[in-house]
Amino acid sequence: MIMNITDISPWNLAAGYILFTIPLGIILWLHVPMFTQTIVSILRMTVQLLFVGFYLQVIFRLNNPWLNCAWLLVMIGVADISIIRGCGLKMMKFVLPLFVALIVGTSLPLLSFIGPVLKLPNLLEAQYVIPIGGMILGNCLRADIIGINNFYVSIRKAEKSYLNSLAQGARLREALRPFTGDAFQAALMPTVATMATIGLVALPGMMTGVILGGANPVTAIKYQIAIMIAIFSGTSITVFMAILLTVKNNFNTYGLLDHSIFKKQKRRSKAPDFELPPKQGEGFAQK
Repeated sequence: MIMNITDISPWNLAAGYILFTIPLGIILWLHVPMFTQTIVSILRMTVQLLFVGFYLQVIFRLNNPWLNCAWLLVMIGVADISIIRGCGLKMMKFVLPLFVALIVGTSLPLLSFIGPVLKLPNLLEAQYVIPIGGMILGNCLRADIIGINNFYVSIRKAEKSYLNSLAQGARLREALRPFTGDAFQAALMPTVATMATIGLVALPGMMTGVILGGANPVTAIKYQIAIMIAIFSGTSITVFMAILLTVKNNFNTYGLLDHSIFKKQKRRSKAPDFELPPKQGEGFAQK
């Protein structure tokens, strides 16, 4: 089955923005202090997506492997910074190890998807490597924010219990293992919940895109299964490596956590309960 995608004219797209008046009206009516933030987010979304759309046209036309790799690295770098900021941590001690974890956690599932699954001769085909890499990386970003934040905040809150384990003779990795396990579980739970209900609650993005492209629904299902395997594997690798690699820089020789990695109290005092939603993973599961 071959079908052309119906294009959306600029005027029709502009008409679609009218729908924003409903949530904005609710925000104003309830006096929720996020009207300006929402407007800014809408404008940023529009400008960023338009820029990426025009840029990707150039990338797809050139289809240069080096250019494709460079764009992926830019995406990973932006995700790296976003994760650190989202966790409320200092940049210097996390940016490099987290960057390495994101590269490994994104590239391995991506190459597996394009190679053994799709069997494309060019592993860096722009049409596949950039959108699929973006899907994997986006999920890694959400999982890392939950996992890393859960790990370090939990240690800070239960520091007495952690120090007691060290005092009883536990090695650093042994004392950190319960915290690592809890953080790993919290980070992966949204993806596990999604896999358990996928297809029943909603049609996922990959499957919807392939169907809109004119493919058979069975083919779309195969793509979705493959991408969910890649996403789950990528998030698992990234979260696990991110915790292991960042531990080396943030604990001293006695196993004590360096509290200077957290941002200053003034910035956290405005939202003292910031740690709780990522720890539960509920907000990210809904997204």
